[in-house]
Amino acid sequence: PKQYFKNKSAISKKYEIMKAFFADDMNAHDLAEKYNYSVTTIYTLTKKFRKDLKENPNIDPFFITPKKGRPFKKNSDNLIELIVALRKKNLSVPDIKTIIDTQPNFEASESYIDYILKQEGFARLPRRSIEQKQKLELPEKLKAEKSKKLNFAEEKFTSNELGILAFLPIIKKYQLDKIIQKSPYPYTKVISRYSSIMSFLALKLSNVSRYTKDDLWCMNRGMGLFAGLNVLPKAAWFSSYSDRVTKDMNLSFLKEIHKIWQKEGFLGDTVNLDFTTIPYWGDNTHLENNWSGKRNKALSSMLAILAQDSDTGIIDYGSTDVKHSNQNEIVLEFLDFYKSGNHDNDTLKYLVFDSKFTVYQNLRKLDDNAIKFLTIRRRGSSIVKKIDGIPSSEWKKIRVECAGNKKRTLKVHDEKIFLKGYEKEIRQIAITGHGKIKPALIISNDFDEKVEILIRKYTRRWLVEKCISEQIEFFHLNRVSSSMVIKVDFDLTMSILAHNIYRVFSLEFDRYDNLADQTIYEKFINNSGEIEIVDNEVKIYMKKKRNLPTLFSILQKFSDQKYFGLKNKKLGFYASSST
Repeated sequence: PKQYFKNKSAISKKYEIMKAFFADDMNAHDLAEKYNYSVTTIYTLTKKFRKDLKENPNIDPFFITPKKGRPFKKNSDNLIELIVALRKKNLSVPDIKTIIDTQPNFEASESYIDYILKQEGFARLPRRSIEQKQKLELPEKLKAEKSKKLNFAEEKFTSNELGILAFLPIIKKYQLDKIIQKSPYPYTKVISRYSSIMSFLALKLSNVSRYTKDDLWCMNRGMGLFAGLNVLPKAAWFSSYSDRVTKDMNLSFLKEIHKIWQKEGFLGDTVNLDFTTIPYWGDNTHLENNWSGKRNKALSSMLAILAQDSDTGIIDYGSTDVKHSNQNEIVLEFLDFYKSGNHDNDTLKYLVFDSKFTVYQNLRKLDDNAIKFLTIRRRGSSIVKKIDGIPSSEWKKIRVECAGNKKRTLKVHDEKIFLKGYEKEIRQIAITGHGKIKPALIISNDFDEKVEILIRKYTRRWLVEKCISEQIEFFHLNRVSSSMVIKVDFDLTMSILAHNIYRVFSLEFDRYDNLADQTIYEKFINNSGEIEIVDNEVKIYMKKKRNLPTLFSILQKFSDQKYFGLKNKKLGFYASSST
């Protein structure tokens, strides 16, 4: 403060001269000597001062009198017009604020936006579902900024999708950021490899349903920050980028992530395998017909395989390179993937799949590789007739654990049979009392394990079916081939990565580790607020929510971490003062 008064500006000197001349009656010669001016200059200043007071008596020549009421807004007419246009598209106040923060010529607070909407006669918006919010559109004349690397200068902005930033500590903890940087995926001069993959990941983690609807996400600076950019690129960039991705890139990427899950102990001794049908809505002449259980009919589609750990829910492998001609060999391809780079790895003990997954000859190859398997045998009429002829005295009642710590009574018949094609004896377990008319037949090369454990192990295979259903619904696998020409295999790889991040994120919580990805998103991730970039930290102010304290208790232990994607700044999470 002392230095401020020493460094006087020209206008402050003029004020002191006029005050001394007219109020303190000092003469022009003394003032000229004191302030190092000529006497002529002093008289010129006094003459101009008298003229200004005479011509503009209501305007202070030295000080500006603050006006009462709201200050004048730059481009206020255009700003009001923009706010009204956005509300007509049913966007909320936080949504409008998020969009205005991306426009270089506009600036407005949430309270000002709310004030304008009330002045214009708009009523409060009713509560909207996530599906309704995803269908919102922007005025055609509104354009997003061009995506570029963020310079992380000090600033403050709003985002209605900043919850995905809570995944950054998890990504760093398991070194996924390093794997992304070292991956063979393409990049450009403007957008790095890290920012490219994180852009795809941002859309997956935030439940964006259609890649062609780029209006809203390109206006969201919080999602851009997640990728180290000002805003995410437009749909055309996503399309052109995915056209440069190859199958080998995806496989190499999955192998590196596989090593992480193995190192962290997330892969147990049992892997569930299953197929899923991904519809294709474009030119389908090059595709085969596959059965879609969701639509209860066969349709032109891509057949994909998913491999999931039965305990943690981690999806370890996925591929859309499945055709009718190689469908039976996929189980052996997965085995090669699992042991690639480490053939001595003996963690994997069991493979669990359904009856149509492979043929009996490949079951023999699994047995020769010391891999136990569990699968269902197809039931022909002769096999069912033979089972019906088994005397009741040879059936055994067992109690099998099921969901909710409950148990169910089943009747089983355990025997050894010779299976043609397998060419040796195999264990067959017939099961009744499971609610189906026909008995179920489980076959396995494990002759030592108890029947109850084998049945329990097989029934947990249905978890992968549930997970596939989640992938289709939450990660929108049935929409990946919309008007955006994205390669389905790459999209599946990004879906797997996003799903696994949700899984390991949920494992950080004591009581939420079994929640579905959709539920985790709604409870913890779906949030809005303000983002402030300061000298050495990026501060995230999340709006008040019921589960916010639980989230903060987990993120607190990562408060000292620095992030490559945030220019080595820390990431701090705080509760906002507003809801």
